[in-house]
Amino acid sequence: MPKSGPASVEFRHVSMRYGAVIAVENVSFTIRAGELVTLLGPSGCGKTTTLRMIAGLEIASEGQILIGGKDVTRLSAADRDVSMVFQSYALFPHMTVLENAAYGPTVKGLRKAQAEAMALEKLALVGLKGFEKRYPAELSGGQQQRVAVARALVLEPQVLLFDEPLSNLDAKLRRKVRQEIRELQQSLNLTVAYVTHDQEEALAVSDRIIVMSNAKIAQQGSPRELYEAPANSFVADFIGDANLVEVTIDAVEGGQAQVRLGPLHLTLPARGLTPGPAKAAIRPHGIVLGDGLAGTVRKSSYLGDHVEMIVSTPIGELFVISRQTNELPAEGAAISLSLAQQNIALVR
Repeated sequence: MPKSGPASVEFRHVSMRYGAVIAVENVSFTIRAGELVTLLGPSGCGKTTTLRMIAGLEIASEGQILIGGKDVTRLSAADRDVSMVFQSYALFPHMTVLENAAYGPTVKGLRKAQAEAMALEKLALVGLKGFEKRYPAELSGGQQQRVAVARALVLEPQVLLFDEPLSNLDAKLRRKVRQEIRELQQSLNLTVAYVTHDQEEALAVSDRIIVMSNAKIAQQGSPRELYEAPANSFVADFIGDANLVEVTIDAVEGGQAQVRLGPLHLTLPARGLTPGPAKAAIRPHGIVLGDGLAGTVRKSSYLGDHVEMIVSTPIGELFVISRQTNELPAEGAAISLSLAQQNIALVR
């Protein structure tokens, strides 16, 4: 466990402006000590600027930032007990793995032997024992990533920040390294703020997710909360694939809505909506082959353990993921679809 212990991070009505451009607007959230929270959203939504404000690489235009209950809003990066793993890893090519990992304590004035002892401990922790004398160019992308993590951990920061840490890795390695980061965070009880635009990555590693859109927070909650109960159509579409279709709410009683979805009549949680037009987010894996909704296959693709289809129906084109892989429906084929109500959410 870090010597100083993990610390909470709190944003209170924080904004960041660059001239007339608002990068982050009135954002409030808390990352509890020992928690991994992901800032998720499309490019330009404000997530990286938010991360840089935690690090002290950007100073907030308005609001207050606290780390471990201490106001750090005006403190520089050097005066915050925070380490950051950059997207590019930012390793020094002329330094060995050991020299890279020992760089932080060396700069802070520790003796070489002490700095290297601290670095060796963290390199072993991330599975790089025996790689100390190699140079970055002699490492794979995943190994370079681990050196960057070891270097960030060596000073035992109160908060560890990751900025798109897996974007340079191939898909298979991304899955492996994200699991390693998660296991390390849990075993060391680290407070982590993690930025990505990859919703699958966010669902896999996070205790909680903060979804950002247009410089604001669209919704925050656990991965399950965001996936199963999205606050609006943006979140529904961004957290996992969703078919957004127009529906009519005929009545609401006891928190349940009577909903017309084309020719179908469903009872769904009202989620604060009132009678009238609304939208429903239908998850692709919640649509199965069976009696219900007539459709025509427009496209179909075999992906090993599942089939993906675009199906034209009376409620619009639906993206369908089917585990029934024994028979691939031909394009133009007539099929019937059944909707699992637990995979449909009414949204604004």
